[in-house]
Amino acid sequence: MVQHTLYPHLFQPLDLGFTTLKNRILMGSMHTGLEGSDPEQRKRLAAFYAERAKGGVGMIITGGTYPSQIGAGHEIEGEVFTSEEQVPLHQLVTSAVKDADADCKMILQIMHPGNLAFNENSVAPSPIKSPINPFTPKALTENEIEAIIGDFVQCALLAKQAGYAGVEVIGSAGYLISTFLLEKTNKRDDQWGGSYENRMRFAIEIMSRIRQAVGDDFILIYRIATMELMEDGSSWDEVVTLGKAIEAAGVNLMSTHFTWHQASIPTISTRVPRAAFTQVTGRLRKELSIPLITSNRINSPEVAESVLAKGDADITSMGRTMLADPEFANKAYDGKADEINTCIACNQACMDHVFAAKQLTCLVNPRAGYETELNYEPVSHVKRIAVVGAGPAGLAFSVTAALRGHKVTLFEGSHEIGGHFNLAKRIPGKEEFNETIRYYQRQIELHNVELRLNEYVTADALSSGWDEVVIATGIKPRELTLPGIESSHVISYVDAINGTQPIGKTVAIIGAGGIGFDVAELVSHKGVSSSIDIDAFAKEWGIDFENHPRGGIAGVEPQITKADREVYLMQRKDTKLGKGLGQTTGWTHKLTLKKRDVNMLKGVSYQKIDEQGLHIEMDGSAQIIPADTIIVCAGQVSENALYEQLKDSGNVHLIGGADVAAEIDAKRAIDQASRLAAAL
Repeated sequence: MVQHTLYPHLFQPLDLGFTTLKNRILMGSMHTGLEGSDPEQRKRLAAFYAERAKGGVGMIITGGTYPSQIGAGHEIEGEVFTSEEQVPLHQLVTSAVKDADADCKMILQIMHPGNLAFNENSVAPSPIKSPINPFTPKALTENEIEAIIGDFVQCALLAKQAGYAGVEVIGSAGYLISTFLLEKTNKRDDQWGGSYENRMRFAIEIMSRIRQAVGDDFILIYRIATMELMEDGSSWDEVVTLGKAIEAAGVNLMSTHFTWHQASIPTISTRVPRAAFTQVTGRLRKELSIPLITSNRINSPEVAESVLAKGDADITSMGRTMLADPEFANKAYDGKADEINTCIACNQACMDHVFAAKQLTCLVNPRAGYETELNYEPVSHVKRIAVVGAGPAGLAFSVTAALRGHKVTLFEGSHEIGGHFNLAKRIPGKEEFNETIRYYQRQIELHNVELRLNEYVTADALSSGWDEVVIATGIKPRELTLPGIESSHVISYVDAINGTQPIGKTVAIIGAGGIGFDVAELVSHKGVSSSIDIDAFAKEWGIDFENHPRGGIAGVEPQITKADREVYLMQRKDTKLGKGLGQTTGWTHKLTLKKRDVNMLKGVSYQKIDEQGLHIEMDGSAQIIPADTIIVCAGQVSENALYEQLKDSGNVHLIGGADVAAEIDAKRAIDQASRLAAAL
């Protein structure tokens, strides 16, 4: 076979003996919210996976499926697969994937949630509650342990019957198998507890019995906890010992995992450097003879190729990457990496949705999960469309409408596209947002959108000559009415982020929404951004990649680098600051600012600003914050004056922040814009 010129490792087949993976690109496991017993939802799930298979991935792993009725889990994380009656539902998925690409291997992930099951029937090796679950699990009896092992085997057999090419058993993240492995969660004194040999018995028995039951012509993957990021996690010797024992049990592939859900270190958000954890996989790969899968923040073919070329893994797993662009593999293969819609790891429409019991989708690709209802069909009647504003909404509408065949002219008053994404990309930890701007710039070129920068279009110019007019003029900062607000040391968040005004040593930030947290991140930060430097990331969060102590962090003191400033982040509401931030990323924002000693004040009443600073009232007492810089982050209002002038003409549409400006919401803006473009 001819070696691929650009990505020779990424597109090299992998021979497993009885079958071959066509490339080293894996779509990793993600819960979608489409699992379950409803056939119509299953058809949508089938379409979702089929589109990724058609896009060129070599292997897909489903979201977690429960093998047992004993202590089975959380309704948002999957379903129980225990009966032949359920096989036809799964065949809807496996058949759709095979029809899309017969060479794509569809793998069922099997997981038992253990003490993470969000109900009073949860079970575990010992009655030890997870810190992130209010329910205390029941300790399993030996008979129940044997029954659950049998359930794992039965689930694997059902998966084979349903047409899956294999199964992945997850033994990490704080789910049932991983709680058997750690002494902190396994206090048993029988054959399933005590020594490490006993504690790993559960995992080994599951894998060896599955292999014996399914035969040799079925892909068997084990997901191992290589670094739990907890002080009382596994030692490196234990990881290697388990890895070798699992390999001996007959698995074909080992997938590495780097955290428990309760760990307080980010692993998948945009503040994590690309491929930060793959070196851990590389270290384990030297100890084993079977191929290893690595993951976490691999979002471009260049990064994936580099990981493989360094010998850190044999397969690269990219889950959210395939949400953002299902054609990722095909585009890379065809030398069109610049056309890939990059995952920016914002988590706003994927992980945050899943953990809130909502259906998964993607901020930069709202078709993800909605493939049966949101499609961009070629138009039968070409329209001339004017779009005003090149923020996320205007960009999404313009390129989608042009893709369908419309003639689109995009007006933007500034010198660049991107809108508020140009602010986001300047925040330490959000540099990835520039990738979305890059993607849209390329799509503008590909689909011949006429882009007019530095042009403020008037209502008169839009009143005739256009079939449709789309107003996407975005938002502007809300102005405060406060004595002294005109003072020279009061600046807007736009000036603060763009660096057009000096920022002093004592900073008061009025408003603690998403923008307020971003500004606090910016002004409290010093040095290289840890999101683009793995060494800086490891130091900031106390991870020792080189020596791998217990859990990767035991005995390691985080090294906090912060700006020489006193920072106050304030809000009027009497609720905890950051309550409205994303569920899977907000905690990292709050923890980072806490480490940098940012003062977070709630229930604040702003009184006035003068040369002494910001006068406030809090808890019934008057205080003065001696700020030499006051940054206003008090929300946004829609910039919709142009729409008001044109709205009666009948062919004018309002989208994005210009329509709703409650919070800066690119997820809503891009979705709304894409759906309008699909409809016109």
